[in-house]
Amino acid sequence: MSALSSHLVLAEKAVPRYTSYPTAPHFSEAVGPELYAAWLAELPAETRLSLYLHVPYCRELCAYCGCHTRATKRQEPLDAYAETLLREIDLVGRRSPARKVIHVHWGGGTPGLLGPARLRELTDALRRHFDFAPDAEISIELDPRHVDEKLARGLAAAGFNRVSLGVQDLNAHVQKAIGRVQPFEVVERAVKVLRGSGFRAINLDLMYGLPHQSEEDVVRSAELAASLRPTRFALFGYAHAPWFAKRQQLIDAAALPGAAARLNQAATARKALIGQGYDAIGLDHFALPDDPMAIAQREGRLRRNFQGYTVDQADALLPFGASSIGRLPQGYVQNTADVATWRRAVESDRFAIVKGVAFTRDDLARAAVIERLMCDFSVDYGVIAEKMLGDAAALDGAQDQLAQLSREGVATQEGRRVSITEAGRPFMRLVASAFDAYLPARAARHSVAV
Repeated sequence: MSALSSHLVLAEKAVPRYTSYPTAPHFSEAVGPELYAAWLAELPAETRLSLYLHVPYCRELCAYCGCHTRATKRQEPLDAYAETLLREIDLVGRRSPARKVIHVHWGGGTPGLLGPARLRELTDALRRHFDFAPDAEISIELDPRHVDEKLARGLAAAGFNRVSLGVQDLNAHVQKAIGRVQPFEVVERAVKVLRGSGFRAINLDLMYGLPHQSEEDVVRSAELAASLRPTRFALFGYAHAPWFAKRQQLIDAAALPGAAARLNQAATARKALIGQGYDAIGLDHFALPDDPMAIAQREGRLRRNFQGYTVDQADALLPFGASSIGRLPQGYVQNTADVATWRRAVESDRFAIVKGVAFTRDDLARAAVIERLMCDFSVDYGVIAEKMLGDAAALDGAQDQLAQLSREGVATQEGRRVSITEAGRPFMRLVASAFDAYLPARAARHSVAV
């Protein structure tokens, strides 16, 4: 089999994105509100915290989206959701001995729909219960179609200092196919309004692998978006998982690019962004050389969590809102995705955690190996196994899969040091999967590798 044919086979393999380990399909009801309460109470006072707040509402639903969201045209559900968030902030604040916050991220959905007054109210509530570090990053995901001067000024006044805009693609026929019509001028205006309110840290999200999308479409989107000079890009491959995200059934699977086209789209978009002066970060991020993320990668401090690549160095991530996921030293936790169930739990002064996973020492060691592979392209897994498990050979079970990937030019090995080759970087999730003890034991459906 030729190298190209081999790589096409690899590109079509289904593997997790490894924004966590163990991955979300392996969460179970064994972790519930009582265990979360106990884990929270065990946090040392000096623990550095990251907070994630999820708002599962949009004005309209995009066909490509796999997030827990719902559409609403009315303000009442948003106000009711904000009121419950206030109660959940109070609940967590009363139960957590840890106070120092170094990072906050608002995701969704479209959290900006809460409006500047509500976002200020909620941020003030967080500040009453927690001590924000002077240099804390406070970021929010925004829909460019719903950014105006009032929102931008309100976010700045509330202390937000980084925004992420969902762009995805800037070609009319692709936008129509995914149900998200937003001409370049809309995105351009959103960036201008945000900069006018003082925002300098602006991220843009792009996607490849979308229906009716060509290589030329991807490059045009990348070059147009780069002309706005955001500080960071995320370039995601569309994950077609209609068995999980029912709205994706609206997408014509026959219109999706094949494995070869996806590989080319990812490669040409990467080349275009690097050509515009951005440093490639890990699997799918790009940043200007003076951005904290580019600096963190050069210094070996890059991290990976549920938001993707991050500079967040927190010891624990606390979740707020329906479907939100947290990570404590003891394990992962996730709130119920059902808003009504979440609300009833919080109004009863109970945590809304419905599943998660308690870490074993083996989990933590494998997670450390996978994170370094995804961030640094190289890891000595023997050193990590020796340090965390007391046995350098404890993870040698990955050898057979690693040897196969080495033969295919994706990785190299020297002893227990594994390095991903330049040609193998699009397949780094496959290299990481060699260390996934859960993947072969329990079937779970995942998106394709590239």
